[in-house]
Amino acid sequence: MKKNIYSIVLTDNVIRAVDAEAYRLGTNRSNLINQILAEHLSCVTPEMRMREIFDAAEMLLHKNMLLMQQNSPSVLMFRAALQYKYRPTVNYKVELERSPDVYMGTLKVQIRTQNQALINMFSEFFRLVEALERETAAELGVECYAADTADGCFVRRLVNNPQLEDEAKGGIIGNYINMLNKYLNDYLMVPENKLYCISAYGREMSVFMKNNII
Repeated sequence: MKKNIYSIVLTDNVIRAVDAEAYRLGTNRSNLINQILAEHLSCVTPEMRMREIFDAAEMLLHKNMLLMQQNSPSVLMFRAALQYKYRPTVNYKVELERSPDVYMGTLKVQIRTQNQALINMFSEFFRLVEALERETAAELGVECYAADTADGCFVRRLVNNPQLEDEAKGGIIGNYINMLNKYLNDYLMVPENKLYCISAYGREMSVFMKNNII
């Protein structure tokens, strides 16, 4: 959304209150004033759009994961405990674009452990996920699928579907993360069933992507 510079005159006590609230919310003075005016005048801002997406995602994720402190209106972070021995955790971070085009944002999944064997299993799972999703995206004619798996970290761009309402986009993101978390746990808990687990994920993910391009 395009921005321009305008000069306005405000009293010192108003500025102090605005700056204090902006600091609390993790934003800046101009952005907060823009949000306040937009809400008062019923204008939609990128922050309002992102909040609607995140609210819908949170509704689906809060039962199984811990919502982490948010330092930016464009970021949503959850932490989930893995059902594996000493209960290591995985962070799920969604960062949305202020002006979405082909992509509406990025999902980053990162494991928190020093256990190299577990890191290797995590990375192995997401390399298989990435391969399955690339194959399904190609079958659906989706050319903009983009993902990468590094050591203990999976990063995937979230494809933007401008025909969907923001609430629907949030629901899709929440369901996708829940699906990833479920199969990741299954994959780590019963190593001898790895092939069955990834096959089951492939079938569910294929149906999911056909109904929800993301």
